Amino acid sequence: MNLLADFVAEVIFIFIPVNYWYQTARKQTFMPKLFLGLDSSTQSLSAVVIDLDTRKVVYEKSLNFDRALPHYKTRNGVLPSRDPLVKHSSPLMWAEALDLIFAEMKKDGVALGKILAVSGSGQQHGSVYFNERITAALGNLDPKKSLVENLRGVFARKTSPVWMDSSTTVECAEIRKKLGGIKYTASRTGSDAFERFTGPQIRKFCKTEPGAYTKTSSIALVSSFLASLLAGKIAPIDYGDGAGMNLMDIRNKVWDMDALKATAPSLKKKLPPLAASGHVIGPVSAYFVNKYGLNPEALATTWTGDNPASVIGLGLIKPGHFAVSLGTSDTFFGSVQKCQTDEDGEGHVFGSPAGGYMSLVCFKNGSPAREKIRELYGIAGWKQFGELLQQTPPGNDGGILLPWFEAEIAPRVNQPGIHRFDLDAKDAGANCRAIFEAQMMSMRLHSQWMNVSPEKIYATGGAADNAELLQIMADVMNCRVSRIEVSKSAALGAALLAAHGWLAAGDKNPKWEKLVAGFTAPVPDSEIRPNPKAVRIYDKLLEKYADCEREAL
Repeated sequence: MNLLADFVAEVIFIFIPVNYWYQTARKQTFMPKLFLGLDSSTQSLSAVVIDLDTRKVVYEKSLNFDRALPHYKTRNGVLPSRDPLVKHSSPLMWAEALDLIFAEMKKDGVALGKILAVSGSGQQHGSVYFNERITAALGNLDPKKSLVENLRGVFARKTSPVWMDSSTTVECAEIRKKLGGIKYTASRTGSDAFERFTGPQIRKFCKTEPGAYTKTSSIALVSSFLASLLAGKIAPIDYGDGAGMNLMDIRNKVWDMDALKATAPSLKKKLPPLAASGHVIGPVSAYFVNKYGLNPEALATTWTGDNPASVIGLGLIKPGHFAVSLGTSDTFFGSVQKCQTDEDGEGHVFGSPAGGYMSLVCFKNGSPAREKIRELYGIAGWKQFGELLQQTPPGNDGGILLPWFEAEIAPRVNQPGIHRFDLDAKDAGANCRAIFEAQMMSMRLHSQWMNVSPEKIYATGGAADNAELLQIMADVMNCRVSRIEVSKSAALGAALLAAHGWLAAGDKNPKWEKLVAGFTAPVPDSEIRPNPKAVRIYDKLLEKYADCEREAL
């Protein structure tokens, strides 16, 4: 019996560790790799959780600031102002929204304890101003209090100017002059000085509130402010969002000392360091661990701007792949290998989270201009719009429309105005075609500074559902166009940034093309190829369009 007992004991001794190892390995094999991406836009805060193994978005949520936090009294996320050029928001609103969305995730049963890393994006250019209390406050966030309570008394400026603010024309001119003009400002910082950019906003603050500026110990962007809350310490500003400040040396990705001097005194001391998007700052703050059950080993990473995050969220990893967002404003953007800046100062270059750079041109007269044409001709809906468009030939028999219903960014048009050349104002079909042909030819003309011929365009936004419009896009741009439907592309891009940061921290050497695969595929069977005959027509018509623009300007 003793021999049998010894044998059984030995078998049990062997079996238990082996079984334990098997169960542990099985758990590790099937443990989901979850990553959280957050996006603080003008009007809302969105959360996206991805499972990297299944290549699926497992959770998404958005909180509208006006509806969820009505006590801040914002309209479309912005505080009302007597001056129509001034557009500010409360940084406390963004902090309270962060508390609220974590509470919502906890209530919805999101496995916060299994999140491996968190990253995010914020509306570009918006700035937050802290006094000397900020470091201690971030390092001692009390989970028994709200973030708003924890942050009382840390702001040197109660409100934050956001990207919609256009009250700094004088400051833009002053910075531009000190840096040698439009060409040199763009060459150094990636963009000409624009009213919404952070540098001109800082300069105005320094001039109008010098005492408050002196008390400012640290300046953050919307993105780095929220990243600081997640990390429990002042977070770096990434190369993508930093390029939207007119303060960063776009080629060397360091603060440009001449730009800093042109903007405000002692500015270098008030800015955090620069870092790559997704760079690991450290573990997440204990505040979110103790209050919401976030994984204590989750990594907090550097956030970026919403446009650079969308480059990742739309899968624009390869140079030559671009996106056209057909929204309130139309934007053309994508990844490029070399830093090529726009001498005319209409376009922008930002650091890309995928490495290298991203180029972007924004056109203010987007969907509202298309809507205006519909209203002018009493067109019931977009189906009828498409039918009228089909009744006209590519090139519109040489008819040209310049649809500047509002002041335009590219080209720079300060006074709104509608201009027609060889185009009958009474012809509804011709004007339906003319509006989109003009928008696409302007996009092609004013993106030539990039020195890149797009190989493929991913079309997104409301108007991307219209096949007739996408055919014009393919013909004018002479490349394939596919429709892409990525909900919350900036938040998805942020989640992928979190995954990239976590993998890189573990020496996994992640490849972006592999990382985005499965998350950013275009709509099946949506590809539209250019018509060679129409391409030749538009190649010739582009010259006339450029002449018409010059004449009108």
